[in-house]
Amino acid sequence: MTATHDGADAMAYTRLGRTALQVSRLCLGTLNLGVRTTREEAFALMDEALERGINFFDTADQYGWQQHKGFTEELIGAWFAQGGGRRERVVLGTKVFNPMSDLPNDQGLSARHIIAGCENSLRRLGTDWIDLYQMHHVDRAASWEEVWQAMEVLVQQGKIRYVGSSNFAGWHLAAAQEAADRRHFLGIVSEQCVYNLVTRYVELELVPAAQAYGIGILVWSPLHGGLLGGALRKLADGTAVKTAQGRASVALEQHRTAVTRYEKLCADAGLDPAEVGLAWVLNRPGVTSVVVGPRTMAQLDGARRALGLRLDEDLLAALEELFPPLGNGGPGPEAWAW
Repeated sequence: MTATHDGADAMAYTRLGRTALQVSRLCLGTLNLGVRTTREEAFALMDEALERGINFFDTADQYGWQQHKGFTEELIGAWFAQGGGRRERVVLGTKVFNPMSDLPNDQGLSARHIIAGCENSLRRLGTDWIDLYQMHHVDRAASWEEVWQAMEVLVQQGKIRYVGSSNFAGWHLAAAQEAADRRHFLGIVSEQCVYNLVTRYVELELVPAAQAYGIGILVWSPLHGGLLGGALRKLADGTAVKTAQGRASVALEQHRTAVTRYEKLCADAGLDPAEVGLAWVLNRPGVTSVVVGPRTMAQLDGARRALGLRLDEDLLAALEELFPPLGNGGPGPEAWAW
């Protein structure tokens, strides 16, 4: 079992779904910036990512809630304000849905909150436009007619360029896109979902729906909160950060045997577990870009190396055995039926 590196130094780009917009296959996630890094480290990471060809940045209105909601957008806005073509070079995505205060209308996907949320994000980010405005979750109380009416207003005003979704189900994509088509509106161009070796639910219906409608897949938590990034080794030597908390710590107890074998498999192949996990996701069907949230330059380097890593058939088969797909594998209904 081996893996090869194509040796390419240039960042790879691809179209965002069915649009003509070119985005890097690695997307800089900003959840850690200014929270698990200093302000100076955050600025340096964004500069370095841009210098290395990562033109796609992802954030959300609520990020930085540990300080205050909107903190991360303000941080990015301060970075943009340094000039040097930073804003012009970045394809910027942010999100709307989560509560931004205790007020009843300061959340969800009402037309009021979508438009107000966009204006507040623009102010915090210090920019005139958002490239990809993403619905952070489905709002079951909001009709698609209401959602699309608000999004159309923002597009017409030049405040957003494209609309994306996050944490949707396959049938949500279908319902949303059919409603957009009836309005002769472009609709959803990307779906951001959790997808990794441990969590493969999206293979059943979400990825097939996205492919059918020309919707790009953006992957968040490709290492399941650090679980697939050498979690056991880091816990043993006391260097674990994300692995010691949240999603990864809960999943570790359930998947400890598989993770132990996974780390040994990677070690025997002379590969870094984080790079293997990222490479696996990057090469899955339908995946446009993978959101990585580095805290250090070394982590950014590792993500870049994963982009050129090619896993051989034996290694892929071993990974499938350790982390099998749901049911019979592949999309539904074949995953659970004949």
